[in-house]
Amino acid sequence: MMSKSIELSPGALTLAQLRQIWQEPVVLTLPPEAIGAMDASSAIVAKIIREGNPAYGINTGFGKLAQQRIPDHDLEQLQKNLILSHSVGVGEPVSDAVARLIMAMKIASLARGFSGIRSHVVTTLLDILNAGVVPFIPSKGSVGASGDLAPLSHMTLTLIGEGQAKWQGEWMPAQQALAKAGITPIVLAAKEGLALINGTQVSTALALNGLFRTQTLFRNAILAGALSVDAAKGSDAPFDARIHELRGQPGQIYAARLYRELLAGSQIRQSHRDNDNKVQDPYSLRCQPQVMGAIQDLITQNERTLLTEANAVTDNPLVFPGQNGEPDQVISGGNFHAEPVAFAADGLALAIAEIGALAERRVALLIDASISGLPPFLVPSAGLNSGFMIAHVTAAALASENKSLAHPASVDSLPTSANQEDHVSMATFAARRLEDMAQNTAAIVAIELLCAAQGIDFHAPLLTSERLQNVQDAIRQAVPFYDQDRYLAPDIEAVKALVLDESLAATAADLF
Repeated sequence: MMSKSIELSPGALTLAQLRQIWQEPVVLTLPPEAIGAMDASSAIVAKIIREGNPAYGINTGFGKLAQQRIPDHDLEQLQKNLILSHSVGVGEPVSDAVARLIMAMKIASLARGFSGIRSHVVTTLLDILNAGVVPFIPSKGSVGASGDLAPLSHMTLTLIGEGQAKWQGEWMPAQQALAKAGITPIVLAAKEGLALINGTQVSTALALNGLFRTQTLFRNAILAGALSVDAAKGSDAPFDARIHELRGQPGQIYAARLYRELLAGSQIRQSHRDNDNKVQDPYSLRCQPQVMGAIQDLITQNERTLLTEANAVTDNPLVFPGQNGEPDQVISGGNFHAEPVAFAADGLALAIAEIGALAERRVALLIDASISGLPPFLVPSAGLNSGFMIAHVTAAALASENKSLAHPASVDSLPTSANQEDHVSMATFAARRLEDMAQNTAAIVAIELLCAAQGIDFHAPLLTSERLQNVQDAIRQAVPFYDQDRYLAPDIEAVKALVLDESLAATAADLF
């Protein structure tokens, strides 16, 4: 039962609020002043219609058909036709978590009062979200410019009682789902359909999903990398604060501190501090602050972009009330172009791919007895047992797949709408592919954690640091020591689940 409540302050959503909406259903509310702002905006639209002035999207056609004037008696039908004709998405529906974000951000954007939509329409969408009705929003069919037209149209279908929706886990006709939730469908007035389907909320929701996944992967990869250092009897000298202060990169300084604190007090490290035979560790151990620090800086940069976009007004045209004696204005622009989101998603794709690439290299290091000093393939009686030999192959396959998926989507563009929309962002795909990449990297990190935990066990009775021992214990509660060959896929899935649900990172929550 939903008990948590969040007030959607238009233009002032926080990342913590967005993450909470993504994680679980919550009750959302709007401040009273948002109702007045929306009604004032819709009154301007009504005035335009009364006075007979032509305005794009209010009493004209759309896109290339913008020169077509629509009679007043057809304006409601115009909006319904817009939604029906634009509902052309294909593929699997977005997740419930992403759907919640889409609706929440669309509500918050419209509630800023620049979209010419009645407050009743927006509060009905809010009721749909709070009731747990999930619109069927196909994941494919948007090029990330002129808004996420197709997927947002599918969202709007539910609002008007058309299409499919989910109620209590079951897909059914949207009108039936609304009836079960006690909600009356909306009849859209002038401008309202366009306000609902113009915007970057689908691209942004998918990118936020990728951002939250990337943050989770970062924390778990830091833990895995530190555990691997101890498993391979690596040096903690490369994490010395003086090295990183000289370079000055903030993410690198932060990452180095995490490794220092994670390894502090390790008996394993102390056992070889005075007799290290290795002059320098391989890069996958030694250069972790440099790589993971750069990833952290990339995450921070794209987090800022996506939070800005989550609070933005991105539909078109926009309605501006007159000030200082100036008349009200409806201005057509291009805030629906999702280039900032596309760039952010491409940046996160690089981050996810590199987290996995670095973890895969440490897996390769740990199973190689000539480098790690551990038993071959991390198993007793190697030869009779293959150990983690093929688990590394899986990690390599996933890392390679991520390389292809990391190719920037934002450099592509195909003109649409008879060349009216002649440059598009491809932000929706850029953001959508992040979930697949994150799932790949979560599995790679899980494999590294299994390998590193195995290496730590081989050093018994010496213990790793207290912090890392907590990580080790969490792994061993889920997966036993690998003493002989067994069905290994379930072990990978078990630890992958610990990665994705933040169970492991919670053992060092005070660090991050």
